[in-house]
Amino acid sequence: MADTVWRNQTFSTEFILLGFGNLPQLQILLFLLFLVIYIVIMTRNILIVALAMADQYLHTPMYFFLGNLSCLETCCASTILPRMLASFLTEDRTISVQVCIAQLDFFGSLVAVKCCLLSVMSYDLYLAICKPLQYAALMNGRLCFWLAAGSWVSGFMACTITECWISQMIFCGPSEIDHFFCDYNPLVKLSCSDTSLMALVTFLFSSMQGHSILTLPPVLLTLASYIAIITTIKRIPSMTGRQKAFSIFSSHLIVVTFCHGTLIFVYLLPDTNTLRELHKVFSLFYTVLTPLVNPLIYSLRNKEVKEALRKAVSEIMNFMTNSKLFCM
Repeated sequence: MADTVWRNQTFSTEFILLGFGNLPQLQILLFLLFLVIYIVIMTRNILIVALAMADQYLHTPMYFFLGNLSCLETCCASTILPRMLASFLTEDRTISVQVCIAQLDFFGSLVAVKCCLLSVMSYDLYLAICKPLQYAALMNGRLCFWLAAGSWVSGFMACTITECWISQMIFCGPSEIDHFFCDYNPLVKLSCSDTSLMALVTFLFSSMQGHSILTLPPVLLTLASYIAIITTIKRIPSMTGRQKAFSIFSSHLIVVTFCHGTLIFVYLLPDTNTLRELHKVFSLFYTVLTPLVNPLIYSLRNKEVKEALRKAVSEIMNFMTNSKLFCM
């Protein structure tokens, strides 16, 4: 472990991510499990992005936002899983302070973008269900672009302010982080700087707190959209119409509940010894499980996506057949 000694105080230049090191007999099994999960995450989400871009029938606001969400999930998984896989394989769990802060900044920003994007998708769903006749005029391509761009920009701004402050901190021993990635709470606990002002800044700007200024409006917008959607669905006269509308709404509700529920559990409940292992398990939910299941919940079971996938496979098979015939 590399440390710097200054004025009789040892400052850390590296951390040790303990991760799942307390299960040495399962390291290879965990490596294979998370490797398969990572491959599935990348395949599913990249497939959604490719289909949304290539198929003209998927050039709609809903699939535009789903493409952004899939791109986001790919980035989230790639921020955490490659480093975790390497630690399983090499048993080297050290990470420099600079890389640790960069991981926290990037992942925290992506989670903030996801909160904003899910809120935008709830608004799109509200317009589609509650104002179907005006939907095409209201949710045009220009508005879609600015809503998506606003989600990405505001999400990264929300966390970068906090992480710039963290980068100025001095960290002193012990240098062990009982987590599988550089998360906010465990990292700040290792600081020997004054964190009182940091707590205020985090309260105001951090994307990881459910009550922050920058995430409260998206949450309120999502709740308002849900109330309007449920009220509209109850007024639909036909059972078939209600079932169709609720089927679309339920997919978004599951994803939002899963995402925000785990974030609330991890970041708002006290970090006690009893709950620490549960925090780690629930962190797996929003870092690994949501990128894994979101494409299945949202897209891969939709008729439009299935048809686009069938067409894409058919075109690839025809291209390969024609190439073989040409070579012969």
